[in-house]
Amino acid sequence: MYGDPVEVWLTDGRPSRFVWRGRLYTVLRVLDRWVTTRDWWHERHPEAPEGGEREFWRVEATPERAVGVYELRHDRAAGTWMLSRAWN
Repeated sequence: MYGDPVEVWLTDGRPSRFVWRGRLYTVLRVLDRWVTTRDWWHERHPEAPEGGEREFWRVEATPERAVGVYELRHDRAAGTWMLSRAWN
């Protein structure tokens, strides 16, 4: 698990490339996509700021020859992307 910020390029609304730790990764295919909300957290902690939706993409990608699986998280409210997990 990481939580590192990444820069993501989209093609037709899907991640096509991303930069993580200074390396450019090319997405070969999308394995899964899901959206979560943090409504449950706000219900328990009304003083906390609204969390909004988070969109997750599990992708197969490569910086060169080695292929790995990476989980990208998009915080829609903030417009930021993070790398949540990596399986190499």
